[in-house]
Amino acid sequence: MTDTKTSGPDQAKLEELAATDTGGRKLTGLPNRLLLGVAAAWSLFQLWIASPLPFVFGFGVFSATEARSIHLAFAIFLAFMAYPAFKRSPRERMPLPDWAMALVGAFCASYLYFFYDQLAQRPGAPILQDVIVGVIGIVLLLEACRRSLGPPLTIIALIFLIYSLAGPYMPGILAHRGVSFSGLVNHQWLTTQGVFGIALGVSTSFVFLFVLFGALLDKAGAGNYFIKVAFSLLGHYRGGPAKAAVVSSGLTGLISGSSIANTVTTGTFTIPMMKRVGFSATKAGAVEVSSSVNGQIMPPVMGAAAFLMVEYVGIPYIEVIKHAFVPAVISYIALLYIVHLEALKAGMQGLPSGNPQRPWLNKILGFLTGLVGVMLLAAAVYYGIGWLKPVLGESASWVIGAGVIAIYVLLLKLGSHYPELEVDDPNQEITQLPRTKPTVMVGLHYLLPVIVLVWCLMVERLSPGLSAFWATAFMIFIILTQRPLDALFRGRSDFAGDLKRGGCDLWEGLIDGARNMIGIGIATATAGIIVGAVAQTGVGLVLADLVETLSMGNLLLMLLLTAVLSLILGMGLPTTANYIVVSALLAPVIVQLGEQNGLIVPLIAVHLFVFYFGIMADVTPPVGLASFAAAAISGADPIRTGFQAFYYSLRTAALPFCSSSTPTCC
Repeated sequence: MTDTKTSGPDQAKLEELAATDTGGRKLTGLPNRLLLGVAAAWSLFQLWIASPLPFVFGFGVFSATEARSIHLAFAIFLAFMAYPAFKRSPRERMPLPDWAMALVGAFCASYLYFFYDQLAQRPGAPILQDVIVGVIGIVLLLEACRRSLGPPLTIIALIFLIYSLAGPYMPGILAHRGVSFSGLVNHQWLTTQGVFGIALGVSTSFVFLFVLFGALLDKAGAGNYFIKVAFSLLGHYRGGPAKAAVVSSGLTGLISGSSIANTVTTGTFTIPMMKRVGFSATKAGAVEVSSSVNGQIMPPVMGAAAFLMVEYVGIPYIEVIKHAFVPAVISYIALLYIVHLEALKAGMQGLPSGNPQRPWLNKILGFLTGLVGVMLLAAAVYYGIGWLKPVLGESASWVIGAGVIAIYVLLLKLGSHYPELEVDDPNQEITQLPRTKPTVMVGLHYLLPVIVLVWCLMVERLSPGLSAFWATAFMIFIILTQRPLDALFRGRSDFAGDLKRGGCDLWEGLIDGARNMIGIGIATATAGIIVGAVAQTGVGLVLADLVETLSMGNLLLMLLLTAVLSLILGMGLPTTANYIVVSALLAPVIVQLGEQNGLIVPLIAVHLFVFYFGIMADVTPPVGLASFAAAAISGADPIRTGFQAFYYSLRTAALPFCSSSTPTCC
């Protein structure tokens, strides 16, 4: 089959969809430098508050509320800078009204920081100044939400605000005693029950650093490395490019919690190759979308909703990872099986392998030898560090850090004996796949930051924020040093030039991480309005009774209704906001209904269930943005691609939640 190149209008559409997470404006001159500078400053601020440095130096210590206030101020300011008001609005410059809204919105968001002491002295008794700032802040937050995330979440938040005020005039069971205007503003803007609630707190404490870590890892070249490794391992099997697409999307999911970013990053390479071996444009796009969306449940860098589970369920993040890992792996195994069946039906063949022919027995022995070697190495590291700590005392961390750096340098030295990885042109035909051993060996150092992150989470039992900080700090060190060291080992050192390019990569990574966070920061703040309204009005109990009545007390039927509600809301809401709304309304009801039926339903199982069906909405036609991104690459109809991807996702939906983490949901 002749491959269709992504060009012209499709390329423009793809760029527009890729800018969903970062903003559609392409400013020039001073405004652009300001945008990039503020984005980098946001990343540096988040690194500062997550690090031990404020306590070491004795300044720059922020309370949780102050940090949330500054976090939202950055998000609102960048939202008005990066996202135009309408499709016809200028992209290369910022109109004066946008400047005004950006500055005023940032001030209103940071109001809790500047007037923290005064507000603490008058809890529940706002003065006129507080009310005015709160009203303006809510209005500008909703406008920022409309620009960055579209109208659905904004409309839902408005409905809940109106419902809070109009309670006495609502019909039937929806009626409540209502709240005063000043009480509403106080609850939503001046306390930690509404906009500045748990959701924004998680975005401030955990999510930003994980998103930044993923952005830096991708900027260093790990994304290209994972794609090439997947193709070298699987590209020569039946439907190999499609299987490689599933695996590469899963590996990219290790460092990216965004389904759209995952689709655009891996899809530009995998979709043309799938079409080349016989997949239709629709099925090629659908395979990529299904595997990219599931990347949001792949630990350790999951979607933002996973970090919210830590607060909502009340368990450590490591427990969330344990519960999510098995469903994620099972879903990818199911996708691989679906792709294999599609390849068999179409009689497809793989691409020519770049590896020398070896007997199956040698392959199996080589795999087992490598597996045993990794297990022995892991055991030696685990028990070796456990032995070093009591011997070295306070110096242990320095010695371990030096050891990690030494391993990094050795891996770079080892990789320098193999050809460098090149970024392929997705429109250029590939006649032979890369060889597996050189491809794997040249980028082994990219695994070290992920290992550091998992080690801090699982072995050291550090908080998610501190674990992400140490992993990100190590990632910054890698970005700055990998070019000079690699060039030195390859005998072509230009230390000053290589160090400068590493600094540019770091600068771009800080900017990309912040720009990827704009939508998440705005979404968590706006979803806080909904959560605050539910808490203030008690509407959650009303909706819970309604769902319980519709399900007739049947747990399985309630789960089905919850899945449908997640899909419907997800067609208009981002995954994070969808999870917040559905879990706040229905998760406690499902647990309670299970108890009434004599079943023990783990709360984490319900939250993962809601999360999974929420991320499926990214492919649900007619508005699944990930499906539109894949269709723009493949040249297929986005609606047909969405339906095909939805079909694949439904076929894998039941399997992940029949794992040991959710036994009673099946």
